[in-house]
Amino acid sequence: MKKDEFNQELLAFLDNSPTPFHAVFTLRDILIRGKFIQLYEEDKWKLEPGGRYFVIRNDSSIVAFRLGTKSPVETGFRMVGAHTDSPCLKVKPNPEIESKGYNQLGVEVYGGVLLNPWFDRDLSIAGRVTLEHADGRLDNKLIDFKEPVGVIPSLAIHLDREANEKRTVNKQTYLPPVLSLVSDKNFSLKAEIKKLLQSLDQCQNDSEILEFELCLYGTENAAIIGLHKEFIASARLDNLLSCYTGLMALISNDEETCQLLVCNDHEEVGSSSAAGAKGNFLSCILKRIAGDNENYARMISHSMLISTDNAHGVHPNFPEKHDPNHTAFINAGPVIKVNSNQAYASNSETAGLFRHVAKRADVPVQSFVSRSDTRCGSTIGPLTATVLGVRTVDVGVPTFAMHSIRELAGTADAWYLYQALQSFYRLDDLSVHSI
Repeated sequence: MKKDEFNQELLAFLDNSPTPFHAVFTLRDILIRGKFIQLYEEDKWKLEPGGRYFVIRNDSSIVAFRLGTKSPVETGFRMVGAHTDSPCLKVKPNPEIESKGYNQLGVEVYGGVLLNPWFDRDLSIAGRVTLEHADGRLDNKLIDFKEPVGVIPSLAIHLDREANEKRTVNKQTYLPPVLSLVSDKNFSLKAEIKKLLQSLDQCQNDSEILEFELCLYGTENAAIIGLHKEFIASARLDNLLSCYTGLMALISNDEETCQLLVCNDHEEVGSSSAAGAKGNFLSCILKRIAGDNENYARMISHSMLISTDNAHGVHPNFPEKHDPNHTAFINAGPVIKVNSNQAYASNSETAGLFRHVAKRADVPVQSFVSRSDTRCGSTIGPLTATVLGVRTVDVGVPTFAMHSIRELAGTADAWYLYQALQSFYRLDDLSVHSI
């Protein structure tokens, strides 16, 4: 695969993944085409050397792995981690609002959303719906309205003369999107969802929508932009870019090492869920592979995780927001993220191993440390390292406008990360001799 083809497929993945549920469904399709077999947690597993498998939990987290020819107890797993969720606006359970002749939706903020860019965007709705059919059977369905169905209009500057200096966003009152004019019929979101599902032959007249988990998203497609096509502009680059890159490195790698990709949901809200990195999803799978506690402990001691989550590129309009000796530049390679207070899990050994595999792939590497007077974010890296006790390094591609509805990364950096992860998956020996 060439870089341009890789990036075009990345754009398609971003466009097809407006929610974590859609992202996992898209990853699942790619894995099936790559001859991976789906396993179910409730079943008894029979794993074969050289086998390719994947497991899904909550429709929003996924673990895919390849067993090598040698026992993973003896060789360990080369693991890559990412997350499927992105900051967004989620629809409330009883969302219908009627105000001044307009139908609106009540929404709540999910994660650390950069709110101002959400105004005056063409918005659609997507997510998961739980149905009850006439025979009592329960069913989950993915929905995506795809077409723009709403907008959050800004207040005109004539009515707020200090908008450019002092406007703040009230999350309760400013964010409900406008969907339509009020008609004679009472507006019901569930009725609109049912109409959509019926048009797709996914539900019957007597089916009932019990609950839903829905997100608003911007309908503008991901794009290659810039005078010389240097940039990728899209929603959800944090962190679907890493999910896609990790998956492509896994499925295109035919080395006989033990390889694994985990993409967790709920990272943006702390990972405290059954599907999140603080949960037992990954550890349960690894323990079943190992067979018993002693083998599990041995396997983990031979393993390593690369936690891939976007990094802050140095912003040309705000250079003072960055440590001058640790500025990450777009299209200059993946970034090793370091924090002495363990917001990132990188240490000298794991960072050195990443530099080693990147060097083997001829991939440039940068370092990022936040200003000492600024609190940095975190990732699934420290959380997974805590749950598993596995060696971990945090890396990511430089990004502008993180947590905006439209983020910006470099066309070279996802490709660089892909090459580095391929090199990591191929590494036969993960050992570093102790002092």
